[in-house]
Amino acid sequence: MSPKTAPKTAVQAFAVATASEAAFAITATRSVRPPRALKYGDTFVVLDSRGDIAASRGGSAGLFHQDTRYLSRLEVLVNGAPPLLLGSNLRDDNSAFIVDLTNPDLIADQRLVLEKDTVHILRTIFLWRDTAYQRFGVRNYGDRAIDLQLSILFENDFADLFEVRGSHRERHGTAATTIRGDDQVLLIYRGLDARVRRTALTFDPPPDRLTTDAAVYDLHLAPGEMRPLFLAVSCDRTDTRPLFLRSLIAARRELREWTRDRTSVETSNDRFNEILCRSAADLEMLMTDTPQGRYPYAGIPWFSTTFGRDGLITALQMLWWSPDVALGVLRRLAAYQAKTTDLPADAEPGKILHEMRGGEMAALREVPFGLYYGSVDSTPLFVLLAGLYAERTGDLETLRALWPAVEAALGWIDGAGDFDGDGFVEYKRAGESGLTNQGWKDSHDAIFHADGRLAEGEIALVEVQGYVYAAKRMAARCARRLGREAAARRLEAEAERLAARLESAFWCAEIGTYALALDGAKNPCRVRTSNAGQVLFAGIAAPDRSALVAKSLLQTDFFSGWGIRTVARGEARYNPMSYHNGSVWPHDNALIALGLARYGHKRSVETLFDGLFRAATYMDHRRLPELFCGFQQQRGHGPTLYPVACSPQAWASATPFTLLEASLGLEFDPFHGEIRLCNPRLPAFLDEVMVRNLQLGSSRVDLRVRRHNDTVSLDTPRISGGIRVTVVYSS
Repeated sequence: MSPKTAPKTAVQAFAVATASEAAFAITATRSVRPPRALKYGDTFVVLDSRGDIAASRGGSAGLFHQDTRYLSRLEVLVNGAPPLLLGSNLRDDNSAFIVDLTNPDLIADQRLVLEKDTVHILRTIFLWRDTAYQRFGVRNYGDRAIDLQLSILFENDFADLFEVRGSHRERHGTAATTIRGDDQVLLIYRGLDARVRRTALTFDPPPDRLTTDAAVYDLHLAPGEMRPLFLAVSCDRTDTRPLFLRSLIAARRELREWTRDRTSVETSNDRFNEILCRSAADLEMLMTDTPQGRYPYAGIPWFSTTFGRDGLITALQMLWWSPDVALGVLRRLAAYQAKTTDLPADAEPGKILHEMRGGEMAALREVPFGLYYGSVDSTPLFVLLAGLYAERTGDLETLRALWPAVEAALGWIDGAGDFDGDGFVEYKRAGESGLTNQGWKDSHDAIFHADGRLAEGEIALVEVQGYVYAAKRMAARCARRLGREAAARRLEAEAERLAARLESAFWCAEIGTYALALDGAKNPCRVRTSNAGQVLFAGIAAPDRSALVAKSLLQTDFFSGWGIRTVARGEARYNPMSYHNGSVWPHDNALIALGLARYGHKRSVETLFDGLFRAATYMDHRRLPELFCGFQQQRGHGPTLYPVACSPQAWASATPFTLLEASLGLEFDPFHGEIRLCNPRLPAFLDEVMVRNLQLGSSRVDLRVRRHNDTVSLDTPRISGGIRVTVVYSS
């Protein structure tokens, strides 16, 4: 067993130094200190369970701001030794991380000078406006006065996020450290991009000793006495004071404002309520104010920025209960829609952004992701979301404002997006530093043939053709609402021709499902993948073939018991521990659930819903991560985690709400003031679902749905405004 994985269970001794004498702290260490994350705006922090930051190569620990690490170490010591962890928890609303620590046994001259569990340290951490605030409440629970040394160690590397992830850089800028007065240290970095980045650590009260890498407090505590110590770590601000309580109150006031008047969901299942609570809190934490509106950043730690595909799909998942998110996403992506051709950035006129980065490496084009357009699906998803938003809200004014961007996106789909003019949208990276694969499964080995050979040339993904079909059908409806009848008829005809071509080119009778993709020679990748499930989501599949796809997705080769795998067991590159070739992605399953519901396969939706619910009950904080491993479910233990999955991840957090939408069959008609529940069902773990303050225009309604074996009943305890709620059953 390597040193990295060897369990550390032995008692270890740490040499420490107090103000008066040498002593030893005796404590047991733990091999795993799971990360915890907080985010506000363009700033996030990844901590261990003690609240410390201890960056390591390839690790995600640190305080990050605009794709740069602004603090790589922040560790607290008691008499020179790590304190013992009693416990730590995120608040339910993610507004703060709270840690309970205590002192270890302190030994001097072979005698016990301070028994462990005498001193309690209550550590509270939160983020607000580019600053990480910390409070240490140090209390003596002993029956005599004690002298204690509390040290806060800090340092930084100002590493670019891509460097943190493992990219090697030959050259860096210059760093310096300055002590300002008796209470502040400035860590300064002048990058090769000529930008100066500063981390300011401000202490209150001033420590007894302050150096360029440590603040030391010599505390004398009477029995029962508590001393509060405060620290503010600011990114590119030097005037922030550690006004902990005032800032905490302001941050929570903002959170209440943001969540006021939101739709809420409560059910008869307490564990599912916890999942919904965490999901809603995570989505709120990932929301970021931008000049164009609020935008869901994709995930922490690696994707805390504007991603086109992730933002679009998250907004689509949230559309039924929070349509305002789509508004911010659409406006921001329209503002950054490509206007010119830029080969290293994979940009072409009309194309929708894939990724935006603000770090030094992006500014220097050491990575191409400053404004990067290397996704083949963001553009049709943009058109689709614009139409779905209009159909959900009736906001034709916004639709008119977005229509030039919609037309430009459709122009790219029919032009540069179709390399060879065969009617399918394909991708091939333009620059050598860009992404090889540009669908949502963007690993280098994610698109392959049945014998395991990687697909080459201009690749047409099956689900992307579905997105284009759905986008054109939705754009046709929008065009008709805007009085553009000729455009509507043209788009409808194009969508129907695409559907016919897809059935001919992608259906593989020998595997009973749609091919993953066509390679550059138009040879189908005859591999059973979850991509076919997203064909159902798009509504492009022929009804008889949808039934075959639905049946295959719930068989054991695909369905692990926890969810549908990205690649079916038995395929050439199947690996349940891989990123895209056999793992389970909650958002993928959520879109598949919408597709299953669209084609009337509600029992399959229940099976999928139940598996993901039970998976979430095993997850830390009841939080569905970006992905988890695709091993088959075993009685008595939970799913196997994917160790570097982002958590939280926006589209994973939205998944429980999407599964509810699929189960209830929710449809909205703002033009006739009607909400419909189409073939509603509830899984066996839910006897009742209460949706409060569901909005349609200016109207509001509360819905209560109760399960009665295979049917449900509906009542509306509250309705305000002109709104009708109906239940529709179809064969």
